[in-house]
Amino acid sequence: MTFRDWQQLTPEQAAHEVHTRARATLSIAQQRAVIAWICPPEELVSRFRAARRDAPLGGVPFFAKDLFDFAGPPTFAGSTFLPEVRPAGVSDGAFARGLHAAGAVFAGKTQLHEFAYGVTGENSHYGDCEHPRFPGHTTGGSSSGSAAAVAAGLVPLALGTDTGGSVRVPAAFCGLFGFRLTPRDALIADAVALAPTFDTAGWFTGTAGEMRATLQALVGEGPDEHTPQGCYLEMPGLDPEVTVACRSAAARLAPAARSDLAAELHDGFAPTLTAYHTIVAREAWEFHRGWANRFRERYDPVVWDRLNRVHAITPAQIAAAQLTLTSVRAVWAAYFRSHDFLVLAASPTPAPTKAQCTLEMRNRILTLTAPASLGGLPVLTVPVPLPSGLTTGLQIIVREPRSHAVRWALQHFETPLS
Repeated sequence: MTFRDWQQLTPEQAAHEVHTRARATLSIAQQRAVIAWICPPEELVSRFRAARRDAPLGGVPFFAKDLFDFAGPPTFAGSTFLPEVRPAGVSDGAFARGLHAAGAVFAGKTQLHEFAYGVTGENSHYGDCEHPRFPGHTTGGSSSGSAAAVAAGLVPLALGTDTGGSVRVPAAFCGLFGFRLTPRDALIADAVALAPTFDTAGWFTGTAGEMRATLQALVGEGPDEHTPQGCYLEMPGLDPEVTVACRSAAARLAPAARSDLAAELHDGFAPTLTAYHTIVAREAWEFHRGWANRFRERYDPVVWDRLNRVHAITPAQIAAAQLTLTSVRAVWAAYFRSHDFLVLAASPTPAPTKAQCTLEMRNRILTLTAPASLGGLPVLTVPVPLPSGLTTGLQIIVREPRSHAVRWALQHFETPLS
């Protein structure tokens, strides 16, 4: 169902539809893996009745990744204990207020990779989030439940966050449109943190038109001054079918980067993965250090191991990561002096199985997504179909969220790729 389809329903019909779809499209196990909390039917009817129907997203239901605070339900962030150390649910956070002002209707919260520290959608407490159309394959993470909710048709809009690819990767794996904003934006400022240097707010939609409508409602649009200029940079490590599909899809927008520019960008982006891991480990530990040891046994063991990497990081590594951060941002600044956008693949493979969710796979993914994360840049992700029926995606990286290049790029993907 599209935004418009939902807007045609009465409050009673819309609330019934949300609950019916949650039961009908997800197995019991996947309901637990996808949905952290769903608004009770009578309360949801009241929310639909109260929505501003004259607002841009009037009457459109949405789910929110359980890192954002909403009045009522507690925020667990994919864990089992967070409300015990961070009481929440008393009032709406900034993202909630923004969506409500736009007329959208808060219908529930979605699960995630615990504390957003992962890109595969696995969660040992609530279950691994699976691709709605390809059981056994992951949605990607950490915004796993939000991507699954839109891909399964529960709601047409869902909120996520993106630190190292947590909107971009699930969008690519689930065949969705995704958008990430910029670090320290007002919409991410009060969410549960992973690494504030890179944390951004974002969301998923099923169509280009609905992505544009959401952008208009939450961000606005910059002036239409000229035809945006950009190029496609092919990164190493892509599966052959992804290479072919991304080249073809990128050709809708831009030519391949000149050889000299490609070499310059590859060199500039080469150290991003190491720097990303170092900075995230340090900042994540700072957020958790007050309670981490007390709740050690209640963390997912994999997430606990990632948090504890901080103890092996040396001052020299921290200094090197900060130098890389500065140098990568200089590379981006130089690029944007002559270009409006850069296109990269959003994933090196289609949605993997659990057995394929290895450290090597995680690093292959982050090699593609870390450059924009270190740049602190907004990114539009568009879906790219593969012959297998699974999908990958393209990252369209711009200098600021209101860039005309985003609206322009969406126009090129209003007709789905075949």
